[in-house]
Amino acid sequence: MAMSEQSSTEPEEAPSEKITVRNVSKAYESTQALDDVSFSVSEGEFCCVVGPSGCGKTTLLRAIAGLDDPDSGSVLVGEEPVTEPGLDRGMVFQEYALFPWRTVRGNVRFGLDRPACECADCEARVRELVDLVGLEEFEDAYPKALSGGMKQRVGIARALAPDPEILLMDEPFGSVDARTRDRLHAELLDIWAQTEQTVVFVTHDIDEAVTLADRVVVMDADPGTVQSTISIDIERPRERTAHEFVDYVARIRDELGSPVDVDTDEVHRECQS
Repeated sequence: MAMSEQSSTEPEEAPSEKITVRNVSKAYESTQALDDVSFSVSEGEFCCVVGPSGCGKTTLLRAIAGLDDPDSGSVLVGEEPVTEPGLDRGMVFQEYALFPWRTVRGNVRFGLDRPACECADCEARVRELVDLVGLEEFEDAYPKALSGGMKQRVGIARALAPDPEILLMDEPFGSVDARTRDRLHAELLDIWAQTEQTVVFVTHDIDEAVTLADRVVVMDADPGTVQSTISIDIERPRERTAHEFVDYVARIRDELGSPVDVDTDEVHRECQS
């Protein structure tokens, strides 16, 4: 009886590869930004790319976005090569990149400014996104009246406006304070859970990567290469003082060749006390 139950159980299908980076190299004059970089991101996965300054993280993200062509190698979305920007990929930049003469609603609306978008549909979509990022009370405010965290929420909403399959994020929370960053992490994970998009999130902050990611791509610099990929097998929400969290942070630091500035045994003892 037990055997028949087991035989009728269908194995779960592995997620398909949404993004494939294949042997990508890119140089700027005499600087080799990326050298033979290869990895893939599964559909619906939250992938963080972490590494030191100058390892080509932003160059890699721009190649996935179609904003820069690699010198060699290729980037695929599904089975299609990336040759230019597309509505299937939304981008959130490190800078807020908002139009100061547009309101919150107007900045989000910019993400839908294209001929195929019917006016009534666009307004409903803008309202939905403003609500999604929690700015319904500020929809008529201009960027100068917003905090840094609010501005980045607008940037996220604008990137989500055309309902992209992929969300690309280039150190989007680097300029906000730690408390705001923690709140934005939680909000971003909520949005990701609702939209089920594939996310590639670039950061130099190891704690941020372990907080957010299903998997972390660890890069090295001079030239930019993939050092390793590490799956983060911790249930969400994640506690930064938890044993597993601290161990993952230490492991990534070790991969980067950085001194581990966290005494993991001491943290474990504090957690138990």
